[in-house]
Amino acid sequence: MSIWARLGLIGAMLAAASVWADELPKSRTEALAMERQDALPLSGFYDPPSPLVPAPPGALIRSEPFTGYDLPPGAHAVRILYHSRARDGRDIAASGVVLLPAGTPPVGGWPVIAWAHGTSGVARQCAPSLMRDVEYGSEGLMPMVAAGFAVVATDYAGLGTPGPHQYDNKLAQANDVVYSVPAARTAVRSLGARWVAIGHSQGGVAVWGVAELEASLHDPDYAGGISVAGDTDFDWYELHDSRTYTAISTMYWPLTAFGIKASYPSFAPARLLTAPFLERYRDVTTKGCWYYSYAAAAEVAGQPAVRRGWQQIAELRRYNADSRSATRPIKGPLLILAGDDDQSVSFANIKNGVARACRLGLPIEFAHRPGLDHDPLMEKTIDLQLAWTRDRLAGKPWRGRACRN
Repeated sequence: MSIWARLGLIGAMLAAASVWADELPKSRTEALAMERQDALPLSGFYDPPSPLVPAPPGALIRSEPFTGYDLPPGAHAVRILYHSRARDGRDIAASGVVLLPAGTPPVGGWPVIAWAHGTSGVARQCAPSLMRDVEYGSEGLMPMVAAGFAVVATDYAGLGTPGPHQYDNKLAQANDVVYSVPAARTAVRSLGARWVAIGHSQGGVAVWGVAELEASLHDPDYAGGISVAGDTDFDWYELHDSRTYTAISTMYWPLTAFGIKASYPSFAPARLLTAPFLERYRDVTTKGCWYYSYAAAAEVAGQPAVRRGWQQIAELRRYNADSRSATRPIKGPLLILAGDDDQSVSFANIKNGVARACRLGLPIEFAHRPGLDHDPLMEKTIDLQLAWTRDRLAGKPWRGRACRN
């Protein structure tokens, strides 16, 4: 079971007030053991040339077939290493994998989904392409492949490739998603021209960024995007999260500190994190991935993760501004999916973002799914996502249900 599938189960257990401890590690040692069960070796494939020879974004550095994933019957995979761009526009290497369906591609090539994953961690070994289930497994990802889509799944720069990973920075991750597509086409000639971006959680934020970036790139083959449980305003969410002292909420603060530091090097994590979380910061950001982050936070559950006055940190404010959505022009259409029982991202915050987008006249469509938590939202809407994607790739007119639920 993937990390996110486990979390969906955990969310259901929490909602039912049931025993849930068996689904999460009881120690950092156990967390590492759980992550090793799904891990693949970090090979030299992920090491870009040093120095990196300048090239346009989307240029392929290298590719290789890989057979170590748990894929639908007959499917196969090709890993890619390619040129992307960091938040500030610097040339940077990113890795990923192209998942290809079984059988013969249709006329015109396989329909393409550019996939943007949710939080996996920030250490180099936390790349989804270094996991047997590519992190999501049956929770939406493999059903895409089984349904006949080629999935171009970026790791994001700094995961797989040398870091640092600019965690949860919409500008950086949007680049990684957009530029994975031309690199994948160079590596795999059977891909079709048109493509749709789909992302969940951290990836849902990234897909907003893809839509914004495409407004300036004007790629005629980009057919739209789907943001699943993607937050739209980090300031509001972090204000709420700073007052919630459960492990499932505080675990993200060290990762956020890492993302701020990677995006704005003048930032010092000690200005944000309280002593217990600062003591665990190095281990959380180097030794393990999602489970390890949770286990480390669980050791100090009930304690605040951030210092007083954290809202005034200049680098954090700039970092949050990078990822604020529904404030800039986008190339649409963009489908936004949200569940009103989401325990990880505020449903109200997403609705506020939708309202902003509507006031600006952005080409969005909002689908509210009552009673769904963060991960069940991804899993239980996959048929809707794929039907919407087929319509966009087929060139069917979008009906513009922008501000209706």
